[in-house]
Amino acid sequence: MSRQDTITRKRHATDGFSEKTQTPRMKRNDFEAELRKLQVELVRLQTWVKATGARIIVVFEGRDTAGKGGVISRITQRVSPRVFRHVALPAPTEREKSQLYIQRYIAHFPAAGEVVLFDRSWYNRAGVERVMGFCTQDEFERFMRLVPPFEQEVVDNGIILLKYFLDVSQEEQHRRFADRIDDPVKHWKLSPMDTESVRRWWDYTIAYQDMLRGTDTPTNPWYIVPSDDKRRARLNLISHMLSMVPYEKVRLDLPRVPKMDPRPKGVDDSLPSGNVVPSRY
Repeated sequence: MSRQDTITRKRHATDGFSEKTQTPRMKRNDFEAELRKLQVELVRLQTWVKATGARIIVVFEGRDTAGKGGVISRITQRVSPRVFRHVALPAPTEREKSQLYIQRYIAHFPAAGEVVLFDRSWYNRAGVERVMGFCTQDEFERFMRLVPPFEQEVVDNGIILLKYFLDVSQEEQHRRFADRIDDPVKHWKLSPMDTESVRRWWDYTIAYQDMLRGTDTPTNPWYIVPSDDKRRARLNLISHMLSMVPYEKVRLDLPRVPKMDPRPKGVDDSLPSGNVVPSRY
């Protein structure tokens, strides 16, 4: 993978979404092998960010079940949480509702040497808030007017801003919600607000179309990630993200493993406790 490859920015179609393909799903072993390579590059990116004091924001938006949390977990799996910060804000408090709308997001913006991954972002106003009636039409229109100049100010101040929209088909979203209902370890992902998105698919479609048309600018474009195949989507997004940051490999002075000191006389090599976790596996 070359970070110097020229990125061809394909503009989204008039409906704002990419065409679905019939490519066979990627095998797990192939996915893990490619993910390993990308995670090595993520560690190199991390080292460069710390060395240069770079500031990066990555926005992850998309339909429910599209895999935002999954790709973020693969990004953060092998890097430091002190550098890569995962931000997934809950519903605003009464105090936050009285503040400027963007204020609670700015509080999480990166300092030098940080990468902030927004698992949903200020674009909630153009998506769920608009569809579910949590904001007025005037508030939505004001948001759409202010976001492009706001994001321009962000990048003018030296922050690298990347925006990804993970797209999933209506049939695949329905299947994934059914899978969450059947799988106990996924029950925490279910909420009435999320499942309502199945019924209101076309309301969300219109909202996302308007959002993309109004906030996809030459300086801060949206990148659509077809996500019916989760494994390919994760690899494609991470690879693209790496290609969009001009990082370089930083030389590290790695320590050597020292020679172990001999055990002192009279010192037992076991710990003095009878409470040992049973070996059940």
